[in-house]
Amino acid sequence: MGKARPGTPRPPRILMLSLNYAPEEIGIGPYSAGMAQMLAADGWQVDVVAGAPYYPQWQRQPGYAGWTSAAEQGVRVARVPHYVPQCPTGPRRLLHHASFAAAAAFPALKHALQRRPDVVFAVAPAMMAMPVAWAAARLSGAKLWLHVQDFEVETALATGLLGRPELDRKGLAGKGLVARAALGLEGVMLRGADMVSSISPNMCDRLAQKGVPPPRIMQLRNWANHEDSAAAADPDRLAREWGLQGKKIALYSGNIGRKQGLETIIDCARLLHGRTDLAFVICGNGPERSQLEIRAKGLRNIQFHPLQPASGVGDLLALADVHLLPQLADAADLVLPSKLANMLGSGRPVVAGAAPGTALADEVTGCGLVVVPEQAQAMADAIVRLCDDGALAATLGAAAKARAQDRWTKSAVMSGLAPRLHALSGRAWAVASAD
Repeated sequence: MGKARPGTPRPPRILMLSLNYAPEEIGIGPYSAGMAQMLAADGWQVDVVAGAPYYPQWQRQPGYAGWTSAAEQGVRVARVPHYVPQCPTGPRRLLHHASFAAAAAFPALKHALQRRPDVVFAVAPAMMAMPVAWAAARLSGAKLWLHVQDFEVETALATGLLGRPELDRKGLAGKGLVARAALGLEGVMLRGADMVSSISPNMCDRLAQKGVPPPRIMQLRNWANHEDSAAAADPDRLAREWGLQGKKIALYSGNIGRKQGLETIIDCARLLHGRTDLAFVICGNGPERSQLEIRAKGLRNIQFHPLQPASGVGDLLALADVHLLPQLADAADLVLPSKLANMLGSGRPVVAGAAPGTALADEVTGCGLVVVPEQAQAMADAIVRLCDDGALAATLGAAAKARAQDRWTKSAVMSGLAPRLHALSGRAWAVASAD
């Protein structure tokens, strides 16, 4: 990454809209913040309109009430207040996203008029904020870039948050007024953007199916953001603290929501309760955690722990002998879990529930075992196989680490983004060599 050469025209300016942003430690927030900070280091003038941090607890963090603006690692971040439901049902999620879009409108449009960005970069979720991004781009004459972290409308349909209307190949709902309206808005925004990116090849294919011209589509992955801490971790610290010494650990760490399909892990623990050498750990927070704990009542081979601080994530990743990544069958290719990058980077094999040909299956094949989604017996059999075959687990773990280094490093991801942004901005702006 370089910096602007002396005497060149002003650096390009970018306005980012992202509901999720640091200090959120998992999900979309770290990646939006990481992109903004690296662009600022590269010489861009970066402004962000973001929501108050709340994820994955679905509870606003202290100190973020009201409207605030501050410089954060070279980025000017304007925080806006919005509704955060403690129980994020479908209608409440709609209100949650709508409240962010409404609150973001004034600072985004004001920025567009005063700062005249060259690019407006909007992150979905929340799709409801896309019209705000479109208006900001039109007011300032900027190019519009939409980045799809997941297809939130179809994911809501797949997980039952907006009912379950049938979807055709292009993602159009067979019934349901709200679903059809949401998908219609999504399609208009995607096709009207100057550039659209998403995080996996399959999700980029889906953008094309929705009518986005292929030259406007770019793959923009998330990256492994805890690989260094995993390499320097103490794999025994948490085992000692949690009374798990001498056991094989099957770990899930991350958001505990509906689309993860974590009931499968509870059912696996029940199937394998006789294996005294094996323990399951679910580490995280989210709206479905209490229901999972009720489902796991009476099982002595499973533990629940809160989301670990960033300083402890390396130790957590190293605790695992096997990482678990279940997924609802209907959510295939609507989202590629960002936690996968850190699982691979930890050098441990992954057991993933995914249908053949999906993005998740393609990423895990060769560095873990892929099983039929939502089938506890299949996942349990894969866990046993890896726990009992140390050579296979070691081989797949080494392949996982190599794949993370090849495909999931931050520098590789950002090296692809910067040239496309510079080209899209249309500004004559030179970047000095980093050497």
